[in-house]
Amino acid sequence: MKLLLVDGHYYVYRSFFAIRELSNSRGEPTNAIYGFVKTLRRMVKDLSPQLGAVVWDEGLPSRRTQLQPAYKQQRAEMPIEMRPQLDFIRSLVPLLGFRSVSLPDTEADDLMASYAVAASRQKIEVILATNDKDLFQLVDDNVRVYTTNKADLASPKDTHALLDGISVHKKWGVPPRSIGDVIALIGDTVDNIPGVTGLGPKNAAFLLKTHGSLDALLADLNAVENARIREKLIAAREQILQNREMVKLDLDLPLPEPLEALKIEPRYPELIAAVEQCEFKSLLHEIQAEAAGGDGTGAGGLQVELF
Repeated sequence: MKLLLVDGHYYVYRSFFAIRELSNSRGEPTNAIYGFVKTLRRMVKDLSPQLGAVVWDEGLPSRRTQLQPAYKQQRAEMPIEMRPQLDFIRSLVPLLGFRSVSLPDTEADDLMASYAVAASRQKIEVILATNDKDLFQLVDDNVRVYTTNKADLASPKDTHALLDGISVHKKWGVPPRSIGDVIALIGDTVDNIPGVTGLGPKNAAFLLKTHGSLDALLADLNAVENARIREKLIAAREQILQNREMVKLDLDLPLPEPLEALKIEPRYPELIAAVEQCEFKSLLHEIQAEAAGGDGTGAGGLQVELF
């Protein structure tokens, strides 16, 4: 069994900015909807999962905002044209066959992590479709990250990659379990988490490898050879410890849908009606062929027998 967990907001934003000025005959913007549907269908074709869920952010956990009140406060408001599309996408997800899951005051990465841990306990293979650095901490023999970033592809002919422990180690310079410690040192500008001034990922990875762990590094900062870096680490010690708590994932959240309820089952009549409303003609033909039992594969299509 294979479980695909999709970071909903990430792919909505990515779709919105990747495809511009697409709308239906009524003037309603549809660029994010089109990109999201094509992307999700592409994932199913690439991965052939039996189980799937799109996971959404629903506010921020108090444990993080209490530690750092400025957490994510710098993020710009959602573009006006995206708001109705996001609502439509969330209603569309079940029609595409996926469960749409979230918890109040919970970020998607924590809920994805809890699902990944629960699935791994049942020997279910887990694929995380996300760009969230924190989730790379979970990669192991049973959990991999789906990506289409060109820098991660083994060949220009490849359309996607599944990052395992070896590829994540190569990408970060440390094993997956140490990525949270790297982020604790360098911070995360995307989430407004301040790091050690002037310390980048390569130097952070070098420090962790040299000293063995973040705890060992912080326990003997005087052993850091570079005087300039040593002084910055000493000054930022409390910030580093706080950052480590910020990037620590919640692994035992209550699951809003049990794993056995995540079977991918498209609701074709309703899906066809929704795609007709958006006026995606080629996509409509693909889905109609699937619903009729034909080979609906096209660019970004999938075959009905996957379900």
